[in-house]
Amino acid sequence: MHLVDLSAVRLLIVGDVMLDRYWFGEVSRISPEAPVPIVKVERSEVRPGGAANVARNAAALGAQVSLLALVGNDEPGESLTRLMKEGGIDASLHIDEAVTTTVKLRVIGRQQQLLRIDFETMPSHEILLAKLSDFEQRLPECDAVIFSDYGKGGLTHIGEMIGLARAAGKIVLVDPKGDEYAKYAGATIITPNRGELREVVGRWKDEAELERKATALRTELDLEALLVTRSDEGMTLFHAGGTLHEKAVAREVFDVSGAGDTVIATLAVMLAHGADWAAAIHVANVAAGIVVGKLGTAVVTRDELDAALN
Repeated sequence: MHLVDLSAVRLLIVGDVMLDRYWFGEVSRISPEAPVPIVKVERSEVRPGGAANVARNAAALGAQVSLLALVGNDEPGESLTRLMKEGGIDASLHIDEAVTTTVKLRVIGRQQQLLRIDFETMPSHEILLAKLSDFEQRLPECDAVIFSDYGKGGLTHIGEMIGLARAAGKIVLVDPKGDEYAKYAGATIITPNRGELREVVGRWKDEAELERKATALRTELDLEALLVTRSDEGMTLFHAGGTLHEKAVAREVFDVSGAGDTVIATLAVMLAHGADWAAAIHVANVAAGIVVGKLGTAVVTRDELDAALN
């Protein structure tokens, strides 16, 4: 199948943004101070993470993308603003003076992640309310809304936002976090990974039990569908019409960070374009297979996806 032209698709992405910082270096000896490797940093890189990575993935497929999020009044916040502009994304990044922009610093030696250091603080409620009115204004101009929840506090009003989006007839996709899923009720689809779903519904011993638990959760939350991304087991979609499974695309897995961002971005673009569930998850699965072959938070371009689909 060939990828259709997606340039008419308009997405609104709301959620927790972060800056992914990478320090690449050589490891040639162990520290005399403690049993840890010494990394001599040779180059560094910054990439958008979280909801900003979802936005970048959707834009790389040709969609028109708006992003709504919170940042601190700091250099990482400025870097995110610049990266979004460079990516052609219409970003509305509200500045909260009381927080620092979330940063995930990864130290890479010999193509392996040696250490990750996180910097983060929770946002204030005044800023979150300003974001809610911005959301209402932007809603009419989009076909689908993605909520990218990384548990950093940027989606305190998600229940209200989902209600507004559904009332406006928009497709609503949620990448969930934590074990409290009631706030996602009424969304079109949520996309937990295997571990995240287990936190909410408990373990399952076979496919039949997984289907039972997933269907019960889908009904309880009044969702059209539930997509479970299962890493080496591919992905499974549970919806009213039954169950659809996509096998993992066999290729060298280099790095799974950000793969969920690629899945939800691709899914949203396809659904907003009018694709059915089967076509949308097939394309999202192929996109995931490409992105795990790249180091760090990365995107799949339209051409790469088109080539892989053929």
